[in-house]
Amino acid sequence: MSFKLDVDRFRDAVAELIRKASTQLPVDVMKGMETARDNEEKGSPAKSVLDYMIKNADAAKENSTPICQDTGTNIYFITIPEGVSLRKIESAIAEATRKATEKAYLRPNAVDSVTGKNSGDNTGVMAPYYHYEEWDEPTIKVELMLKGGGCENVSDQYKLPDGRLKADRNLDGVYKCIIDSINKAQGLGCAPGVAGIGIGGDRASGMVIAKKQLFRKLDDTNSDAELSKLENRLHTDLNKLGIGPMGFGGLATVLGVKVGAAHRLPASFFVSLAYSCWADRRCTMNYTESEVSYD
Repeated sequence: MSFKLDVDRFRDAVAELIRKASTQLPVDVMKGMETARDNEEKGSPAKSVLDYMIKNADAAKENSTPICQDTGTNIYFITIPEGVSLRKIESAIAEATRKATEKAYLRPNAVDSVTGKNSGDNTGVMAPYYHYEEWDEPTIKVELMLKGGGCENVSDQYKLPDGRLKADRNLDGVYKCIIDSINKAQGLGCAPGVAGIGIGGDRASGMVIAKKQLFRKLDDTNSDAELSKLENRLHTDLNKLGIGPMGFGGLATVLGVKVGAAHRLPASFFVSLAYSCWADRRCTMNYTESEVSYD
């Protein structure tokens, strides 16, 4: 049985998805922020900064206003049933994006790279950004990430082996790359953040894998035992760097570390880091012909 897409209903549902992503910090991220604040020394700059961040997120949710003035790049991971028109999906999302921009849930962020002109509505060439998968469920799953420019700027990619880091083509080499990258950032990208890591693939797919990790809940467990060990090791050691919230020092440099991997060419071993700021703005919509839910 084919899935019947009501384009207007889908557009309105996506507009609400954008509002939620822009104005409401995910429950697991808020819990991570509160835990990080409670673990910092009383009276320390780190505790004070985290407290202000949490108050800001509370106010944003209460007033339905953006958590951050930089509402970021709109990145979609979309899973569709067989036969659903990608053209109709993208047209509806573009329209919802314009509507959300008019209502100030999004700041105009789409700039022509040649002319420097802002489109004014967050749409343009490859904007928003779409990634697709297909499944057998009678549901369209839309995962939206609003990724700020500051955290995107400190995202990184390495090629192993790396003589400077004495990093070989193995998980220990991956570990050295991520320690180096977060240490170089020194709080830029609005720490404490979440490190999404992609191992392998080519240069493009490696970063897609890394960004996809940012949709995982902070308290989940990697199904791959070796990657789970790497996540735990990095989470512990990154928080020993002493960089802390916004670089003010303290115990919380990252809220979480999530790692994914893909097959690679024998000649290439890429390590991709997609870094998210503390405002880890993500939301998932499950859309069926009869109902819509958000997580």
